Formats: sequence, structure tokens, C-alpha cells
Amino acid sequence: MSERTRELPRRSCLSVPGSNEKFLRKAPTVPSDMTFLDLEDSVAPLEKESARDKVANAIQTLGWDDRVLCVRVNAWDTKWTYGDIIEVVSKSGERLDEIMLPKVQSAAEIIATDMLLAQIEANCGLPQGHVGIEAQIETTRGLINVEEICAASPRLETIIFGPADFAASMEMPVLTGGVSIPEYPGDHFHYVFSKILMAGRAHGLQVIDGPYLKIRDLDGLREFSQRTRVLGYDGKWALNPDQVTVLNEVYSPTQEQFDKAHAILDAYREATEQQRMGAVMFGDEMIDEASRKMATKFVKRGERAGLQRSPA
Repeated sequence: MSERTRELPRRSCLSVPGSNEKFLRKAPTVPSDMTFLDLEDSVAPLEKESARDKVANAIQTLGWDDRVLCVRVNAWDTKWTYGDIIEVVSKSGERLDEIMLPKVQSAAEIIATDMLLAQIEANCGLPQGHVGIEAQIETTRGLINVEEICAASPRLETIIFGPADFAASMEMPVLTGGVSIPEYPGDHFHYVFSKILMAGRAHGLQVIDGPYLKIRDLDGLREFSQRTRVLGYDGKWALNPDQVTVLNEVYSPTQEQFDKAHAILDAYREATEQQRMGAVMFGDEMIDEASRKMATKFVKRGERAGLQRSPA
């Protein structure tokens, strides 16, 4: 399913604590594009091993429609990683799409995960390459190595920014990650957002922003999400159903934008194929090959979101 999920939308990526059976049962009813069942930060150390069976059972028995379904395991610098991956992948069956690896600091961690997944797939009768990988950049070292991380495995599908752990890694004087810092004259994460985005796009990955921790502040979520949406991010983490609703809207093109992108493609196709012109006027603007590329991206993103072109 790695090939199936690579192009699916990830406007909203819902985090669900893997030790909480009530939340696990509710998760399939929330219309997020992607759901990940968490074994890492939202699960207490004494609950981590028992949560594996709860997560695998939820994957097997609940109705997840066609969304991307992922499990976040613990990072390689803990004692739980190999057990998380072996138990969850071997017990979850084909419906598990991806493993998310947190706090990735080097390409070697991705390669190790890839090799372990290949052995599990071989032993469980899963197709080779079936389980994809999502990687989180949450430390200064991870950011420095992000280009190598993005190139480390064909299983890699997304690269994700983790703002809270990154702020701690940078020793920023803040106590809440992933929100605005009014004292800073600009966006304190702009460089980080851009570096991760460029590395991801250079290797054909989707790029996802991490959570907005003030979960009741939906206006703040909408405003902060615009920062990465404008840069070109595919989506953002959600911590509850209300955030999912906002993110599905923010990271989708409007119907007007979607229709205009189609019209640009039509006009450019006519110009190049019938008039044999490389550039042509479209209303009061000139369009050319660069315009075609931008419009194609808008159409692809809109189709991911389920949009259809308005009737002529």
C-alpha cells in the first residue's frame, strides 16, 4: 500500500494515543486524510508495550475507509523501537500503510528501519516495500542532515516537522511549540520550514507541518497554518476533530483556484499545440511553461482534495 498512499492527500493528519482504546475506536469516524496511532510521546512509558496490541487490534478490526493509516513508533535512541516495528507490522496485516519514525537524526536510521521492514514483510507474507516510512525532523542534527534523510529509502513518503521537540533542541526560550512568538520580528521557523520543504520536494515527498498545541484556538490554528500552506506544504497534524475540519479547508485549493488552474492548462495547451506559441496572454497576464507547472500542481492538489471542475 506504499504505492497507494504515496499520492493520497494528507491535509489533516490526526494523532491518536495508542494506549487509549476510547480514542482508537473514535478515530475512524473523524474525517482526517491520514490517521496515525501513536506509540511515542502520547503514551506513558509503562503503557508502551501493551499499547502495541491495542494498536494492531484497532488496525485489524476497525473500519478505516481509504485514508492513510500509520503507526508512530518510538525513536531509535529508545529501547522500544525494534519491538514496536516487529510487533505492530507483523500483527496488523495489509491495512497498515506506514510506520512513522520520530526524531530522525541521520539517514542511517531510515536505512535501519527499511531493512527491518523488509525482513518482517518477508516473514509475514507481505509484498516487499508494502509498508512506507514517514520521518520526523525534530532536532538540530536532523535538520542539518535532512537532505540525506530524504534520500535514504524508496519507502519514504513524507517528511514532517516537529516544532516542540525542535524548539527544545534549539533551546528556544519558549514553553509551547508550534505557535507564534510575538516577540520575534517575523516567523521564527521560516528557515526550518523552507529547508525541510526543499529537501522533501527534491525527493518527491509530501511535506507535513507538526501540531498546533493550543487545541481550542481554531482561529490561531487557521492563521498559523497559512504560513506553511503558502510555502507549499501538503498538510498539518491535527490533535482533535475540530482541528481536522480547519486543516482540510486550509490545505485545499478553493473551487475558484481549481477552475482557474484548469483554464490555464487549457489555454496553454491550445497555445502550444495549435498556435505553436510558447507564451500567450491569459486575461491580463502572460502564461508560459512555468505557468503550466504551477497550474498542474494546483489541479493535482485539488484532485487529492476531491474537487471537480465546475461545468463550463
